[in-house]
Amino acid sequence: MLDADRVRVLVEIAHAGSITAAAERMSFTAPALSQQLTKLERELGCVLVERSRSGVRLTRAGRVLLAYGERVVGELRDAEAAVRAAAGEAPTRLSLGAFTSAGKHLVPGALAAFGRAHPQVRLSLTDVEPPDGFGLVTSGELDLLITHRYPGVDPPAATGLHRERILVDPLLLVLPEGHPAAGAPRRLADLTGEEWICGAPGISNRVALEAAAEAEGVQVTVAYETRDYEVMLALIRAGVGIGLVPRMILDAAPSGGWVARPLAGVRLAREISLVHRRRPPAPVPAMVDMLRRSARRTPA
Repeated sequence: MLDADRVRVLVEIAHAGSITAAAERMSFTAPALSQQLTKLERELGCVLVERSRSGVRLTRAGRVLLAYGERVVGELRDAEAAVRAAAGEAPTRLSLGAFTSAGKHLVPGALAAFGRAHPQVRLSLTDVEPPDGFGLVTSGELDLLITHRYPGVDPPAATGLHRERILVDPLLLVLPEGHPAAGAPRRLADLTGEEWICGAPGISNRVALEAAAEAEGVQVTVAYETRDYEVMLALIRAGVGIGLVPRMILDAAPSGGWVARPLAGVRLAREISLVHRRRPPAPVPAMVDMLRRSARRTPA
């Protein structure tokens, strides 16, 4: 039978991205952690991690074991929490992961309300950009994850997890103020020849734009690549291109210099969801409820 502590070493290395970073998180030395990994590989008879100067990369066998290891570590953390609860100990921590715009617009009010209702619980917030974070929830490193899915993007596998959509956030066409197409909703076919601003290939908003264009049988030209919506809006104000921006971000952005319109003939929106384990321990349900309320107050 595999040693659970060594399996946890693999999980920590995968999540941290390097042996050195994992050792710091686990309060070990890097050589000691590397030795535990070597013992695990020897026990299984295969290489689990490819080491390089830039970090580590899991092999196919390592990725298979990681999926099981995250569930094992999560179950052990659940077992510890259940025993402590049975002994009368109240939960003392809650860890939340969120992508950038959710961290700006959905999280602050929910964290403040939760802190007032549960002052004994220590809260932590981690930046997690989709599609990452599901493994962190499975392993119990995160109690709750706020994530999104754009049109055309396949969601990660959520085995053993519960995913709840709390907000549908429309993607609006944003053009420079005074642009000839700013007067009324336009189809993508009406915007041929325009220079678009969005993320690099594979980034969610780029996938959504290209999927919509393919459905209409048109091609779009991406002239400027950025995944930062604040940068995108600054470029649009400067008149160098157009883009698709979530309404939640536009509602909080300084007005002036741009005009937002829905695209005609297609409904594009990103879905914002909460992810947690199927039997979330207290006080996760309380935080879920507060994030639902925060989402209901969001105009999107």
